[in-house]
Amino acid sequence: MSDLIQVCNLCKTYADFTLDDISFSVEPGMVVGLIGSNGAGKTTTLKLILGLINADKGSASVLGQPSDATTTGAFKEKVGVVFDSCSFPASMRVMDIGKLGAVAYGNWDKPYFSQLCESFGLALSKKVGELSRGMGMKLSLAFALAHHPQLLILDEATAGLDPLAREDVLEMLRDFMSDQTRGILMSSHITSDLDKIADQVICIDNGKIIFDVAQDQINDIAGIAHLRSLEVDDVVAWLKSTEGSSSVYMLKQGYETLALIPDRIAFAQKFPDVVVERATIESYMTLVLKGGNR
Repeated sequence: MSDLIQVCNLCKTYADFTLDDISFSVEPGMVVGLIGSNGAGKTTTLKLILGLINADKGSASVLGQPSDATTTGAFKEKVGVVFDSCSFPASMRVMDIGKLGAVAYGNWDKPYFSQLCESFGLALSKKVGELSRGMGMKLSLAFALAHHPQLLILDEATAGLDPLAREDVLEMLRDFMSDQTRGILMSSHITSDLDKIADQVICIDNGKIIFDVAQDQINDIAGIAHLRSLEVDDVVAWLKSTEGSSSVYMLKQGYETLALIPDRIAFAQKFPDVVVERATIESYMTLVLKGGNR
């Protein structure tokens, strides 16, 4: 089956920022997490994919269609989009959003939209302008899911939600992904959510992809070692000899040095007296972006 999203050498230049040579794909059955600091280029990448802005160079396709064709009705039927703020007019009521969906989508599922609104605690009579940021995100997600898309593109979709609500949303996304022909591209600052749902993690910093790694490579294999000063040189030498790479990421914190360990099991066998913990997406990203490359 063809990739749901293909991004090839995308470039976009502004006066104070350049998105530089971005390439990745989203395969059917995959949840791809897009991470990075504010201003790194995540939202610009999503807008280029959706054809909302034009690339200076490179290309993007969604469901086999070039990004400049993503405004067609046939495309909209198959893609659900949630941006980082609720984009519906403040004067509209939740029930009006449902009527709008019925007009916009031929496969709009009114009972499912009502079910989602009920599960999210969204009163149909409530005006959009009266909703909190978190409730607005829930409404946007309900709208995106209610026409049964094949692909979801989410920009900070869990922002503003409390932990229990975020878990409810993640469970809905897991249900969505029970159909292995579907996929999700999900930009998020809440990396703990991606720890629970992502298959692949792409980190963008200053307009460039810094790493593109399978999530299980981070959570199941990598580790963070806590080193005393006398252990640093031996660990650096071992990492360079075993990994065959000159990139060793370390970060000094107080009286200890944190080191990114690609294989924590092998490391523990070599250095049994050194504390090494399981990596998270956040700790992995922190070491790569802030750690000095020894």
